[in-house]
Amino acid sequence: MFEGKPYFYGTGRRKSSVARVRVYNGTGKVTINDRDIDDYFGLETLKLIVRQPLTITDNADKFDIVCRVAGGGVTGQAGAIRHGIARALLQADENFRPALKKAGLLTRDPRMKERKKYGLKGARRAPQFSKR
Repeated sequence: MFEGKPYFYGTGRRKSSVARVRVYNGTGKVTINDRDIDDYFGLETLKLIVRQPLTITDNADKFDIVCRVAGGGVTGQAGAIRHGIARALLQADENFRPALKKAGLLTRDPRMKERKKYGLKGARRAPQFSKR
């Protein structure tokens, strides 16, 4: 469908999810892993997260989004797609930077899962204490 058409590219990351996002001129259709956004994400909040960069820059019906996302859970994937779309929109027009920066969409969310330490049951969870 989009073969040969010019596009803007952005890579988005959150937690352990990585999204490769292509932004084409179009009508506002969002495709994730060859599926429509309504099929891919069940929750309305996740769809809002994905479309956030487009609504902030008033481009909700000017671009088509095609992305591949892998790793993590649904929330992490939605955040990664949002990050990728924001970066791709920056390639499309540098004038979007102040609005995207103010909304905090250009910054990668650095929060990651903390590793498990030896002697503990989780990252910080200690074994249950027994007096006797």
